[in-house]
Amino acid sequence: MKKSLKERLAILSDAAKYDASCASSGTTKRDSSASGGLGSTEGSGICHAYAPDGRCISLLKILLTNFCIYDCAYCINRSSSNVERARFTPDEVVWLTIEFYRRNYIEGLFLSSGIIKSSDDTMAEMVKIARDLRTKHDFRGYIHLKTIPEASAHLVEEAGLYADRLSINIELPTDHGLERYAPEKRPVNIRRSMADLRLKIDEAREPTHTGRRKRFVPGGQSTQMIVGADGANDATILGSSARLYSSYGLKRVYYSAFSPIPDSSKNLPLIKPPLMREHRLYQADWLYRFYGFSVEEISSIGQGGMLDLELDPKLAWALANRDRFPVDVNKADRETLLRVPGFGTKTVNGLLSARRHRRVRLEDLTRLGVSLKKVRSFIVAEGWSPNRSLDRTDLRAVFAPPAEQLSLF
Repeated sequence: MKKSLKERLAILSDAAKYDASCASSGTTKRDSSASGGLGSTEGSGICHAYAPDGRCISLLKILLTNFCIYDCAYCINRSSSNVERARFTPDEVVWLTIEFYRRNYIEGLFLSSGIIKSSDDTMAEMVKIARDLRTKHDFRGYIHLKTIPEASAHLVEEAGLYADRLSINIELPTDHGLERYAPEKRPVNIRRSMADLRLKIDEAREPTHTGRRKRFVPGGQSTQMIVGADGANDATILGSSARLYSSYGLKRVYYSAFSPIPDSSKNLPLIKPPLMREHRLYQADWLYRFYGFSVEEISSIGQGGMLDLELDPKLAWALANRDRFPVDVNKADRETLLRVPGFGTKTVNGLLSARRHRRVRLEDLTRLGVSLKKVRSFIVAEGWSPNRSLDRTDLRAVFAPPAEQLSLF
């Protein structure tokens, strides 16, 4: 019996929840208010909402289908998995996107898919959806397509003409892990696709003879890495991410905590890694990209290459490198200030601006939105010195979350 559109929507939106890479930042500004089109990407455009697990649900986030010819051990939609299957036609996805937009439910589309028939067949249908939204319906909202690594280059290039962001999943942090748990996928082909996409994005940024730039994936490319499926430690994961950023100009690496599949017979880890590990990896990723930390600095302070789940990575690093503190907020340079626990980039910018006019005191930091509990042990300010608080043997306990009494029932 054929499933109704509503039933298929329930199946394919739920199946898409394992895809973490659906951020909508980093594209060009387009607004339809003057032209009579549909949607926008900024201003009153994408309205971010977040599920309890922290994933973005502001876009219509669905799979074209959860049928798949691949049998990746970590994937709930693998060919051998006993899950309910469903499939949309391209026209149905277009209709859903337009109707959801008109009802003010969404401001864009995030579309991924299992592999049906072949990579090219699947990619061609996804391209048709994006092309029809843009050319037939003048849809100017955000479109993010999860491209198929094995798809033909001309299909990926056409997708880039209509999508704001493209992503190609690297899947696992090591080639060995991918070869073991997804033997039908080839790490070299995934990296080649990412490299080709970067070249096309870079070419589009070069002005043409008319001085205009070609519109091609203005939001860049991203990827997703599954955490906990292959046993790789956090140092390995962060090292792999660092190479991806430098090699392929990625806007973002998304980390997704592996969820064990009940009917799995693939010898995957039986214990689901906590979502806190996923959160710590995002924090460490941020330190690497925007705070001047090296991967080695971040990952070397934990045991066995793992991040501390109780403390954020910057605080854990500071406690392990107490000889670098306290930092004088009235004298230290920007790079040093960025390493102070509790100082973000906006705080540091505000601090540098404030101290040009007068010496900074603790109360000035409060006005900048700083949590004094976190920073006061690591800084010197006008009228404030931490004395010997950095020598306390119980300093970690001051910041660590209190022990939780577990229920006996």
